[in-house]
Amino acid sequence: MTETRPLTRYGVEPLSALTRRLADVAGGRAEPDLVITGARVLSVYSERILPEREVWIVGGRIAAVKPAGVHRGGAPRYDARGGLLGPGLVDPHLHIESSMVTACAYAEAALLNGTTTIVCDSHEIGNVLDAKGIAWMLEDARAAALNIYLTVPSTVPATSPDLETAGGDLTPEKIAALFDAWPEAIGLGEKMDFVAVAEGDPRAHAILRAALERGRPVSGHIYGRDFVSAYAASGVTDTHEAIDRDIADDLLEAGLWIYLRGGPPTTPWHSLPKAIGTISDYGAAWKRVCVCTDDRDADDLLEFGLDYVVREAVRHGIPKPAAWAMGSLHPATRYGLDGEIGGFGGGRRADLVLLDDDLVPQATWYGGELVVENRRITPRLEAAMSRPYRYPEPAYATVHLPAPLPALVPALPAGPCTVNAIRTTLPGIELVHERVPVTPGPDWAATLAGNDLCHVAVVERHGLRGSVAHGLLRAFGLRRGAVASSVGHDSHNLVVAGLDEADMRVALDAIRASQGGVCVVEAGRVVAMVPLPVAGLLSDKRVGAVAAEVRALKAAWTEAGCSIPYMGFNLIPLSVIPQIRLTDRGLVLVPEMRLVPLFEPA
Repeated sequence: MTETRPLTRYGVEPLSALTRRLADVAGGRAEPDLVITGARVLSVYSERILPEREVWIVGGRIAAVKPAGVHRGGAPRYDARGGLLGPGLVDPHLHIESSMVTACAYAEAALLNGTTTIVCDSHEIGNVLDAKGIAWMLEDARAAALNIYLTVPSTVPATSPDLETAGGDLTPEKIAALFDAWPEAIGLGEKMDFVAVAEGDPRAHAILRAALERGRPVSGHIYGRDFVSAYAASGVTDTHEAIDRDIADDLLEAGLWIYLRGGPPTTPWHSLPKAIGTISDYGAAWKRVCVCTDDRDADDLLEFGLDYVVREAVRHGIPKPAAWAMGSLHPATRYGLDGEIGGFGGGRRADLVLLDDDLVPQATWYGGELVVENRRITPRLEAAMSRPYRYPEPAYATVHLPAPLPALVPALPAGPCTVNAIRTTLPGIELVHERVPVTPGPDWAATLAGNDLCHVAVVERHGLRGSVAHGLLRAFGLRRGAVASSVGHDSHNLVVAGLDEADMRVALDAIRASQGGVCVVEAGRVVAMVPLPVAGLLSDKRVGAVAAEVRALKAAWTEAGCSIPYMGFNLIPLSVIPQIRLTDRGLVLVPEMRLVPLFEPA
């Protein structure tokens, strides 16, 4: 092995170019580049732990797995000291943008957690910068020390221009062009407009056709058991939104792969404990079940990687080899990549992870090169991290707010009325529609305090409409100041909440100045902020630096009294999840997909 080989997916030659060399090494006629010895192999093919094995590696690929001590030559050796050796993890569904870092920076955290391959859906940057943003992220991915594949975003915008304003519009023609131009585009991303799919919407089905005609699998996003049959009949074959055992069971029986989504229990992304009941309670097999992360910020990415989700599956009763297979072989098989990654077969990439008995990664090999050792990155990976991809300048200028900024709070009603309020509840994915009778006080401060309300506004930031919509949050808990974010899923307009319009304006001014970010404001001063200058979604710093900023933001967020995490707050404009959302066009009732006024007569 040599350090001149690029530490990217392209640093390992295709199997077709290495078959003779691999056969010579496997047959003992040539020396491997590396022998990892003294290991117990976590076999995901037979779902058992094989004692006393050694792995022969050449050209960044596995030549053979042999009984320990078979190799007698002089090849370099790495003593695993009895640890468990498993294939690198494969995350079948995530959004790099949620981590707030670029693909190059994401690689560092992934490799520390034993993940060597990810399948990302870049619909967030697509909502901001259209197809060119996806192309830039793919260039970023090609420069990363990680295998990164794409499921082409399918639902940009998430609903329609009547309900929200996005910066991108991925038509069936644009999606087809992305498939044809990028070999790493291996599937269609989550089809979030599941109501439109089930009801036969022409645009939704034209997008499905663009993938199906090219033999690409289609990923899903679905809420409600009533939609399962029509969704499956439309060609969707996986989903990560199985939130309980019953819909998970329905989806498995309809022929879909299930991705059990795990995350920190305090966030909206930890549905595994309930969904896994299809196995633990109803006796379903795990052969078509994977695990995934979906969304992680930079802080949680370091602490709660895909390895954590695998351990959660073990904690809920899945045997260790089967749980690791859910995070490696199963996702690779789902995307037809199991001849390249996901297991210890001959010819596969030498993407390997050394684990302790609790399945905590200790070392990681990427393409046969040691990139993590003793839970720290090696100089080899450090050198690669020092040469990240740089996004083009237009990606750094995407926050275009109307000038002057319109009012961020509505006029106080003249008399008693009914408010269509948004009630926040933990963990923050679903928002409850509450019709709240309100008799206005002398001013907004008194009216808010008397009804457990605070202001919320969504401001269009793509320079297209200059629209602002007003809402009222109930039970949000904000004690003072304001909070704001440019990561308002999925159109990524700015969302700001506050008790005082002046602080709300300070928050938006800070985001405009940095061209994106998430911030907390108190008494006219920004007390915490994560700047996100790339598309208003990403930092261009290393993941550790961004994680530190996120931790400070979380502390300030909690101190301000917010009852849901900031990642839940970012979902307030996400008009494809029940029950009520606020976009730049107004209050949207889901799944009716209709706008309602903020105030109605009492």
